[in-house]
Amino acid sequence: MSIVKINALTVPAEQREVLEQRFASRAGAVEGSDGFEWFELLRPVEGTDQYLVYTRWRSEEDFQAWMEGPMKAAHQGGGQGGGQGGGEGEGRPKPAASASSVWSFEVVQQAAPKKG
Repeated sequence: MSIVKINALTVPAEQREVLEQRFASRAGAVEGSDGFEWFELLRPVEGTDQYLVYTRWRSEEDFQAWMEGPMKAAHQGGGQGGGQGGGEGEGRPKPAASASSVWSFEVVQQAAPKKG
């Protein structure tokens, strides 16, 4: 079965809009990757300042290939977007998140709505 990667991003209130705009501007960046199955950006409603970036992949190998290829290039300045000013060093914008941790899961059960 598939694997899920959840990146928990701690985002100060004043950076929420910046984070969401950056994700909106990257729309389509992962969707063509081999083994990619799903993406969601989850905004906190109450009780936390952590956004969750949910991605689902066919396998760990597919996720690692994306990490070492397109994602790595985008985060080293080889990608588009983010250039809205206010950046630090070499013209790159400062991160919107103040902390990040990645959680990994294997999908062991799943369900979809019944067709009726």
